[in-house]
Amino acid sequence: MTRMRSEPPAPVPGPPADPARLLALYDLRLRREARPDGPGCRIERTGAVVRQTGPAHAWNGVLWSGLDARTADAAIAGQIAHYRALGLPFEWKLYGHDGPADLGERLRAAGFVPEEPETLLVAEASALPAEVPLPPGVVLREATGEEGVRQVVEVHERAFGTDGGPLRRALLDALAASPRTVTAVVALADGVPVGAARLELYPGTGFAGLWGGGIVEEWRGRGLYRALVAHRARLAAARGHHLLHVDALPTSRPILQRLGFTALTTTTPHRYG
Repeated sequence: MTRMRSEPPAPVPGPPADPARLLALYDLRLRREARPDGPGCRIERTGAVVRQTGPAHAWNGVLWSGLDARTADAAIAGQIAHYRALGLPFEWKLYGHDGPADLGERLRAAGFVPEEPETLLVAEASALPAEVPLPPGVVLREATGEEGVRQVVEVHERAFGTDGGPLRRALLDALAASPRTVTAVVALADGVPVGAARLELYPGTGFAGLWGGGIVEEWRGRGLYRALVAHRARLAAARGHHLLHVDALPTSRPILQRLGFTALTTTTPHRYG
């Protein structure tokens, strides 16, 4: 998600080696103190819940909650009522350390459908490989306009088998509203898009997010994914964002950990509507 305030990045206190400290920092800066991630979006704090509400094509959902066994069910019902009144499907982003311990069971009982669990990984940008060689004939280009976004969406649809329409709209909006904090990168093999990924900077936090890394099937296993990670890490560090985070699927987690990322917890999207 994109943070669009323009204040300078906050310094990261001390060495980022302790996973518990990193997780606490992540929770504070990117969840409890979340900023809107696109035009027309707003962050709302209601009780012990932090959520984002925006247009239908934007990401809508719960970013953070500080619940216990007494308050969880009422908070869940409150979020369902909020988004239902707006006619919006939404997501509860459940992390492995969120309370109460049975929050996932309570969400499923209320009608949420869990998606595939992901792993929250964090790394210091300077600790990652500075460069990964590209296969012959492949170049990386920033996607800054309609054609570049079309190429990113084409890769997304071919790599993940999903409709890229919402991504196209959200990416065009983000690039128009906040080009300094959102960068889309496409890998071109003799002019054909074969890989793509996004970098999102969160001003004032010290963090940057790596999102949407995808490689079309026939180009997997040739180093393109690693090259896209290294390229975005260099961009983030050059812009003063020294901590990178990724929500990694099982397919990408081993690659990222070999590059130097540390696993902090799990995150499981729970969809409603």
